[in-house]
Amino acid sequence: MEQNTYEPRTIQVVSEELKASQAKYMSKVYGWMSLALVVTGLIAYLVAGSETLITAIIANKLLFYGLIIAEFGLVIWLSARITKMSTTTAIAAFMGYAVLNGLTLSLIFLIYTFSSIALTFFVTAGTFAVMSVYGYVTKTDLTKIGKIMMMLLVGIIIASLVNLFLKSPMIYWITTYVGVAVFVGLIAYDTQKIKNYFLELNGDESLMGRMAIMGALTLYLDFINLFLFLLRLFGGGRSND
Repeated sequence: MEQNTYEPRTIQVVSEELKASQAKYMSKVYGWMSLALVVTGLIAYLVAGSETLITAIIANKLLFYGLIIAEFGLVIWLSARITKMSTTTAIAAFMGYAVLNGLTLSLIFLIYTFSSIALTFFVTAGTFAVMSVYGYVTKTDLTKIGKIMMMLLVGIIIASLVNLFLKSPMIYWITTYVGVAVFVGLIAYDTQKIKNYFLELNGDESLMGRMAIMGALTLYLDFINLFLFLLRLFGGGRSND
């Protein structure tokens, strides 16, 4: 589970021209996020279909954990350097992250049936669409909800780490249901946050392009994490085929 954060001020949009520019900015965010999801899904599917590649990832723990560390490293680097790097570099790093995530997510095809993965993806997409639209159009400030969700996320991470040793089914299912609720809430909160952050850019086109990538990464992570938690609920094991 990974979550990128930045905290813009909540500002009310007044100008219709500004609203149009804001909508264009958000379309870029959704566009980059969608492209990253396509890249991740395609890589995961292709790797899962290659016995050589999937065996290399499973058999070589150093490689697997290296991929995980590389993913975390890219997120941290992007978050810390986004305002100083070029748009091209930001895009390359984001797409690189999508590829790495595809490599690690390829393992789900060994655990769950393709039909259950597809079903979960569509459920996730529908849920994401509803909550993101809500976060975009609501006049309610979601900052407090976002902070609560972030605190719960920390709790989930700690509980999940502890459960690596306890292996408690109860903790597993509690973190699953709470995880779904957390990322449903974060989708709305992050959408509103990204939308409002546009007003902090003061029309800087270069920075706008880079921050669209950062916003896309944030929503991409929300989507992927919600998908993985829902997969625990809806995913059918391959043994059920």
